[in-house]
Amino acid sequence: MNKIDEPKKQASIALKKAQTHINKILKMVDNDDYCIDVMTQISAANGLLRSASEKILKNHMRTCFKTGMEKQSEQKKEKLIKEVLDVLSLNNKK
Repeated sequence: MNKIDEPKKQASIALKKAQTHINKILKMVDNDDYCIDVMTQISAANGLLRSASEKILKNHMRTCFKTGMEKQSEQKKEKLIKEVLDVLSLNNKK
């Protein structure tokens, strides 16, 4: 596996684990499970989603962003920077 594909693989694994947690959460809600247990599973799923997001962002910075910053006009470089800052801002909102 090439170095660029590894973060994508790791992100995919984290997303699949989050999906499993979410399916479990849905069943827990349908079964009227204890609220704290449900919230614990939601926190676990959120952690996995954050982890996947970080891996995808790191991959983006090493590939698309890096290439764009090397080859694009100043206007497009500013757009690339704004995109990353916007995504970081969204990820930091709770």
